[in-house]
Amino acid sequence: MRSPLVQISSTSFFLYVCRERDWIDVRKKESCISAEVVAAVDVNTLANEVYKHNFPSTPLWAKTIEGITLKEFDRLSFDMILMSPPCQPFTRLQKLPKYLLLENVKGFESSSARNELLRTLETCGFKYQEFLLSPTCLGIPNSRLRYFLIAKLHQEPFSFQTPGQILTRFPDQDPEDLFKDKVADKVGEAISFSSSEEKNLDPNIGPDCSSKKSLPKGSFLFKLETVEEIERKHGQDNDSSIQMLKDFLEEENEEMSQYFLPPKSLLRYAFLLDIVKPTCRRSTCFTKGYGHYVEGTGSVLQTAVDVQLESVFKHIEELPEEEKLMKLSTLKLRYFTPREIANLHGFPLEFGFPDKVTIKQCYRLLGNSLNVHVVAKLISVLLG
Repeated sequence: MRSPLVQISSTSFFLYVCRERDWIDVRKKESCISAEVVAAVDVNTLANEVYKHNFPSTPLWAKTIEGITLKEFDRLSFDMILMSPPCQPFTRLQKLPKYLLLENVKGFESSSARNELLRTLETCGFKYQEFLLSPTCLGIPNSRLRYFLIAKLHQEPFSFQTPGQILTRFPDQDPEDLFKDKVADKVGEAISFSSSEEKNLDPNIGPDCSSKKSLPKGSFLFKLETVEEIERKHGQDNDSSIQMLKDFLEEENEEMSQYFLPPKSLLRYAFLLDIVKPTCRRSTCFTKGYGHYVEGTGSVLQTAVDVQLESVFKHIEELPEEEKLMKLSTLKLRYFTPREIANLHGFPLEFGFPDKVTIKQCYRLLGNSLNVHVVAKLISVLLG
């Protein structure tokens, strides 16, 4: 028997485009449960074209959530909704779904919308659990912290349910890890959550952001980094529970030349780049501006693996522009390709983009996406 499923997004349905295949495959292997996606809903034209390219047989509605009538919703006869707020229409349904999986950006957990959502879920009889999760908790070398909520209707509470608390690990992981990083977040309170992936709260950092620590022997600060940031990166790269980036990369070829950073970007943003090598076990969150903007949009890959960053950046600010560019060029820095980012997100190899979709558009869609493995595991937890 197949469980009907509807997937909704208010921004780009590409956020959920791969969950269908991944959920069905994972559930078949783990518990012989399969699902049928009865409708996909989004107003984004480009995202819909990509969805139809990969899932041509799934009904796709090009409209906003608010534009769906209650009759249309009820006619679908679904059991589960995967969605991103706004989620007001679901509260008016005559037949509530048995299961919900909701996603949003970090920060939603301290919003009034989240508080209203929890009140509505409780009123409707849902048992729920909140999470703040990043792919790194599954050994994937990419930071992408997101808020998730799973809920089930008129059933026993989750065995791991912790009311009023947001978990930062999956329930089947080390219990100490599950609770040591949990976030207390009561309704009516706005308690900010800071992950070690995004912000370092360290007692050795003074109120003026100066460091009370000294650099490791033989190290020096280059680029615009603090001692704590360098130590955090070293710690991530030495964490053997995380895969290396090389496991997610395409083979270098002539087509890669289009992804190398142009001289202007090298000179202007060199000190702001998050530079990683194939052997690194980390990368920062890729945003929809990746490949177009440089600062804060995602890591760049150093393909000249034998060149030491220290030898390039040490005293580089004292060099004339031409020599500075020559030094930076020795690193052979390039953007991650759309396929490589899709790999980090857990998209299957058979997933693709229509030929008319540009690289810039691919980056925009991927920047609005989620990690398939994280979502698939949450669905397994929800149905388990």
